[in-house]
Amino acid sequence: MDYGFLSHVIVWVVGAITVIGAVGLVGAIFSMGRTAYRKD
Repeated sequence: MDYGFLSHVIVWVVGAITVIGAVGLVGAIFSMGRTAYRKD
């Protein structure tokens, strides 16, 4: 196990967490915007 492979794995894990967080953030903002415009 060389350190180059390990660093790539860490970078990919951080990137995946960032993408999942960004998608969740966009979904949360979108759902908040939808509920704000809805007048019940």
